[in-house]
Amino acid sequence: MAIIRNVLGENLQVCCTSPMTGFYRDGTCNTGPNDLGSHVVCAEVTEEFLTYTKAQGNDLSTPMPMYQFPGLKPGDRWCLCASRWKEAHEAGFAPKVVLAATHESALKTVSLEILKKYATE
Repeated sequence: MAIIRNVLGENLQVCCTSPMTGFYRDGTCNTGPNDLGSHVVCAEVTEEFLTYTKAQGNDLSTPMPMYQFPGLKPGDRWCLCASRWKEAHEAGFAPKVVLAATHESALKTVSLEILKKYATE
């Protein structure tokens, strides 16, 4: 099995298991050919980000039991689409990023320099 790397070139760490995140719902921001949204940025969401993304048509705060989605609240960690995170950054609403849990493919969309400015543990 191939080693999955984060943006720091290290082994990808778990982003969050409560709520269970990731395209594969395994707690990591791993990706693959079926992940068309590239859910690879491990973010710690804020109220400002949740309000922003809802206004863009992606409501992450409302529970959707049919998808086993509890709805996010400020402080939750979640694997975001790299393009959505970049869009939020450009609009001034980007949440903090857990670099160790952000998949290396995020670097195709956002530079490590920018991601580091939002780094949190």
